[in-house]
Amino acid sequence: MNEKNIKSSIKRISYEIVEGNSLDDIVLVGIHTRGVNIAERIRENILLNSGFKLYVNKLNPIHFRDDSKNDALYDFDPSVLKCDITNRTVILVDDVLFTGRTIRASIQALSEYGRAKRIKIAVLIDRGHREIPIKADYVGKNIPTSESEKISVKIKNIDGVDRVDLQHIGLS
Repeated sequence: MNEKNIKSSIKRISYEIVEGNSLDDIVLVGIHTRGVNIAERIRENILLNSGFKLYVNKLNPIHFRDDSKNDALYDFDPSVLKCDITNRTVILVDDVLFTGRTIRASIQALSEYGRAKRIKIAVLIDRGHREIPIKADYVGKNIPTSESEKISVKIKNIDGVDRVDLQHIGLS
């Protein structure tokens, strides 16, 4: 996916969020790191198209993951939720949905900030291969992959370019 495809996908996700939700009920939560930037773009699109101003909250679920051996190895940027999520619709935003473990950890982390009315998931890429029964409500693009492939998402604010690449990795 190139910059134009990414922009189009994020715009479509934004429209779907507006069409399917009451905006005054929404809490946008980007998952550290690229999910936060994608959530910012969704927020900008919603503001442009509806005039409604949402805030982007940041969630780092690393301490809630069940597959990390040593949290100290990971870059830890703390979660920042600017509002109570109790009885609100939380839209969790991430770059890639793969096994479902990051989303599961994020849902668990959210419980420390209140009891959401509902949690919806928005992802730029859904690549399949779930280990946990999680399904995205909003998907920019489905890219079926094999176990020997990896999706690499580059975001301009972080990587200097907007691009999604499919990479082949060697299996040992």
